[in-house]
Amino acid sequence: MHIHILGICGTFMGGLAVLAKEAGHKVTGCDANVYPPMSTQLEAQGIELIQGFDPSQVELAPDLFVIGNVVSRGNALMEEILNRGLPYASGPEWIGRHILQDKWVLAVAGTHGKTTTSAMLAWILEHAGYNPGFLIGGVPMNFGISARLGSDGQGSKGSPSPFFVIEADEYDTAFFDKRSKFVHYRARTAILNNLEYDHADIFPDLAAIETQFHHLVRTVPGIGRLVVNGREPALQRVIARGCWSEREDFGVAQGAGWALANHDDGRFDVLFNGELQGTVAWALSGEHNRMNALAAIAAARHVGVPPAQAIEALCAFQNVKRRMELRGTAHGVTVYDDFAHHPTAIATTVAGLRKKVGAARILAVLEPRSNTMKLGTMKDALPASLAEADLVFGYGASAGKDALGWNLAEALAPLGAKGAAFDDLGALVQAVQAAARPGDHVLVMSNGGFGGVHQKILDALA
Repeated sequence: MHIHILGICGTFMGGLAVLAKEAGHKVTGCDANVYPPMSTQLEAQGIELIQGFDPSQVELAPDLFVIGNVVSRGNALMEEILNRGLPYASGPEWIGRHILQDKWVLAVAGTHGKTTTSAMLAWILEHAGYNPGFLIGGVPMNFGISARLGSDGQGSKGSPSPFFVIEADEYDTAFFDKRSKFVHYRARTAILNNLEYDHADIFPDLAAIETQFHHLVRTVPGIGRLVVNGREPALQRVIARGCWSEREDFGVAQGAGWALANHDDGRFDVLFNGELQGTVAWALSGEHNRMNALAAIAAARHVGVPPAQAIEALCAFQNVKRRMELRGTAHGVTVYDDFAHHPTAIATTVAGLRKKVGAARILAVLEPRSNTMKLGTMKDALPASLAEADLVFGYGASAGKDALGWNLAEALAPLGAKGAAFDDLGALVQAVQAAARPGDHVLVMSNGGFGGVHQKILDALA
């Protein structure tokens, strides 16, 4: 089958492209904005990319157009597809039918931590010899790729692995399918990692998102298992609406379900029903990552991986690109890249770095780029989320249509003199350079390319 993917450079659709190519399909695709790591991954796979959405692409005559949710009515290529009555499907629908059918699907859902937890779970299964397939919204450093089909470990003559780990997003499927992506995956093991309000562009309130999570729970079979964050009231409300499968909670008090006990040196004990399963020793920081680990250990146990073996795997876990990723050091100043863009994720990321660096100064560099942030829904929560940073540099005017519809300087005003907003990327880089001194840690946070600001800062400091 020849599929042509509209919106191929998004993390999900790019992963879909890799899976389709590996499965033997001919894959081409187009997108308007291309930036690493997805663009480089697609190029390495030999997948042809076309810049833009010109209607002439229908002349490629694929068997099916696979539509990403970045595409909306009015898109020139999409309009041509509709006018000609050509076959099309959403990305999640295609994945569900052509990749996940007959698989034991382990789906990781939640407002935060989906990518990291999915990467942990895939690595645990890999370490245990399961050779799982996976589709993750980032590039796990243990694998170097964001998606693969997996195998039974018998090399080129082997059959596909029966296990597949997928990052299960609650965002809508496509312009023609307003259900959340994750209802297409038919998970047998589902992690419900956390739940709070996000995606203000498509959900009016938290209750609407809870309904979508309820729909996910409805798709898990009776022989399946839900792994649920026991600290989240919103998830308890979801479960109260109906649960038809096994359930294990994590993050709970010791003695019931999955719990953790922290050591002063960053290690933590893993307990299940009050019994010690082992101790994780790793370089990751933050309570959120420890919770992610508990969820991954619990989910892996459902497919037969003993907790002790999962803990051993996590001790060798290398995290995901753009999750507190060290980008370089210049004149004693260390620069990190992180995907955080929701105030809760920003706060936990800054707190994790603070615990790591102690009293050293943290210079937070933020681009509020997500659809929710652009709408200004979360702007009042920004100052508190950045409170642990010593200085804050906000970028409030991404190019063209991505410009904010609210005033970032006003939003950061409660931070006083330690917060500043910039409409020019060069001016922001100069301000960071002027303020930075040896021993500082510059934390860049954005869910986009941010104009390559990480390297610009390093070059300016050099």
